[in-house]
Amino acid sequence: MGISGKYLFTFAVIADTHINQKEDYSSSSYPCNALANARTRRVVAELNQIAPKFVMHLGDMINPVPELATYADAAGHFKSLMADLQPPLYLVSGNHDVGDKPVSWMPAGTVNEEYLALYASHFGDHFYAFDTDELHIVVINAPIINSDLAAEETQKNWLEKDLAENAHKRTFFCLHYPPYVSNADENGNYDNIDEPGRTWLLNLIKQHGPEAIFCGHVHNFWYDVRGETEFYVLPSVAFVRQDFSEMYRIEPGDQYGRNDEPKLGFYIVRVFEQGHVVEFIRTYGRTLEPGRELPMPPARVSVPQPKESAIVSVGLDMRHAWAEELLISPSGCIDEFERKLARNDYPVLALWEMGLRLMRVPIQDLIDIKTRRRMEVMKGSGHLFQVYSYGMPSPAACRLLTEHSALVERLEIIINWENAESAIADIASLTHETGLRVYLSRVNRKDTAKYTGRYYHMISHGFVFEEADELAAFFDVHDNAGTIAGVMFNVAREQHPAQAALAASQIAERLGRTACLYVKTTSGDSAEVLMDDAANVNRFAETAIAGIGVEGVEVILDTFDDVDRGYFVRSGLVDRRFNPKLGSRVIGNLFGLMNRGVWTLQGDAQEIEGARVLTLSSDGGETLVLVLSSPRGLPSAAALAGRNCLRAVDLGTGIIDDRPAKILVGPTVLQLGEV
Repeated sequence: MGISGKYLFTFAVIADTHINQKEDYSSSSYPCNALANARTRRVVAELNQIAPKFVMHLGDMINPVPELATYADAAGHFKSLMADLQPPLYLVSGNHDVGDKPVSWMPAGTVNEEYLALYASHFGDHFYAFDTDELHIVVINAPIINSDLAAEETQKNWLEKDLAENAHKRTFFCLHYPPYVSNADENGNYDNIDEPGRTWLLNLIKQHGPEAIFCGHVHNFWYDVRGETEFYVLPSVAFVRQDFSEMYRIEPGDQYGRNDEPKLGFYIVRVFEQGHVVEFIRTYGRTLEPGRELPMPPARVSVPQPKESAIVSVGLDMRHAWAEELLISPSGCIDEFERKLARNDYPVLALWEMGLRLMRVPIQDLIDIKTRRRMEVMKGSGHLFQVYSYGMPSPAACRLLTEHSALVERLEIIINWENAESAIADIASLTHETGLRVYLSRVNRKDTAKYTGRYYHMISHGFVFEEADELAAFFDVHDNAGTIAGVMFNVAREQHPAQAALAASQIAERLGRTACLYVKTTSGDSAEVLMDDAANVNRFAETAIAGIGVEGVEVILDTFDDVDRGYFVRSGLVDRRFNPKLGSRVIGNLFGLMNRGVWTLQGDAQEIEGARVLTLSSDGGETLVLVLSSPRGLPSAAALAGRNCLRAVDLGTGIIDDRPAKILVGPTVLQLGEV
C-alpha cells in the first residue's frame, strides 16, 4: 500500500454531481441542490487546470431519476457542461442514472431493462473496462447486482472473465454503490450492496487483489483496506448526505448539514511505479456561472500525504476517538426501519491533508479489536503509532504488544516516580519480549503550579527540564544498558517550543536518549478558555519547526480537534466536524516546504516588531524564515530587509509569491538561498 519508484501520472475521480434539468433549479427542497450545475461547472474548470490524464465519474451524473420526464433534459445539461472538460471522461452508472438497486421500501423506481436502455441512449455502456499506460480500469454497474436482470448475469460473466484475462495488470475498480461503508458484515441498507451480491464481489476482489476501489453514492468520505486493496468512498461535489451529521459532536451546520461546504470536493490520484496516493481537493461549494472563465490559480505549496511524507518527528495527540463508530438514526428519508452503524473517517482525512504520520494513542486503542484493525489500516497508509500506558501494561496487553509489535512505533510508559526502580526491570523484560522502543514518562502528583487557596485537581505528566540531573543519575545506576530509548518532557503553555527544544536537545545528548516533547496548548487552569486561533496556530507552527529542526528531539502536538466543552477549552487544528482550520493548513504547508533534506533550527527565535521569527537551514543549502503573527500583525517588509528573500509562502493558504511585502498577512515562511 506504500509507494515507490517514479511518479507516472495523475487521474481524477469525481462523484455525485446531480446535475439538474436547468440552471438554478432543483426538485429538492434544499437550496444547495439548485447549485449542483454551477458547482460542477467549477469542478470542470479546476480539473482543466490540474490536467489529469483522465477523469472518472462515479455515477449520479444527474438528479432526475429515469422515471421522470426531466431525465433527458438533465442528461443534455450534463453532456453540455462536460463538453468543456479537456481530459477524457469515463462514466459509471449510479442509481439516479439507471434506477435504484432492488429496495422494496423506496418509492423511487428500481433498475430495469427500460432504464438501462435509456441510460445507454444517453451515456453509453453501463459496464466496461479500459487500459491506460500500466493501469486496467474496470467499471461496474452496481445497481444491477442482486436485480435478477439478464444484464446482471451478463456483467457477472464478463467481469469474472475480464479479471482472469487481465490478472497481470494493475487494476482499479470504479462503481457507484460501495460494497459496504464501514464494515464488510454490516446490514444491507440504502448505502451499500446487499447480499448475496456483496460477498460475490468481495470474493472476486480477494481473489484478484485490485489496487484500489473507488465508490460514490454516500456523499461522505470513508477509507478501508482489505488484503492489498484500498477502498475509497468519495464525497460529492454537489451536497452532503446530512444524515451522517450524527457523527459530529456539534450542531450540523448549514441546511442541517447538507451544505457542509468544506466536505465537498473530488480526488486526484497520483500513480507511481508501485502504489498510488489519493489527495482530496476541497471545493468548498464554489460555483462558476455559464460563460465565465476561472482565473489561473497562484502557485501553491504541495502538501505531502502520509505515504509521501518523510517527517516522522512531529506527532499528534489523538485525545478524541479517531475511529469511532456511531449509530445513525432512521431518518424517514432513505432509511427508516433500522439504525445503521457508521464509522467517522473524517479524522483520517484531516490527518492526510496535513501529512501527519505519527499518532499518539492510548493503549486501549490497541486492546480494542476494531480500533486495532483501524491501526493496521492506518499503518498501511503511512501512519505510525506512539502507544501510551499509565503504569506497566497488563499481562493481556503485553501479549497484544508482542503479537502486534509491528503496529507500535514506540511505547510510552507513564509511571509514578517512586516506582521507577521496579519499573525499569519490568520494562526491560517487556522490551526483550516485544523488541519495542520504550519512552519513559512520569505523572507529576505534586505539581508546583498549585493555585493558592484552591483544591488542586489537575493531572500533569512528563518530566521537566530541571529533573535532568536526577534522570542522568538514575539511568547511570539503573539503566546503563539503555533499555529506555526516550524520555517524555512536558512543555507548559508559557514555554516557547523552540526554546524548549533547544534545551531538550542538550539533555538528550547528555542522556543518550531521544527527548520527546509533549507541547501543551493548555494552561494550569481548567476553566481558562484558549480559543484564540492565532495564538494557538503560532504555537502549533513553532512546535512543528522544533520537531523538524532540532536534533535528538521529537514533538507531540496538542490539540487535534477543537475542545469546546468540558475542561481546558481550547481551539485545535480542525473543528468538531473535522473540517480544516488555519492550524491544519499551516501544518500541512510547513510539511510541504520541509519534506526534503535535513533541517537545523538556527538558535532561538528573534523578536521583530513583536513577532517571533525563527530561521532554519537545510543540508541542501536552503534557508527558511518562519514569521509568526503577533497582536500587532506581522513585521513590515522594511523590518525584514536585508534577508535576500526569494519568495514568501502564506502558510494559511499555501500561496507562493515573489513579492514578500504583499504576502505578509498571516503566519508566513520566507524562502532564502538555493531553492
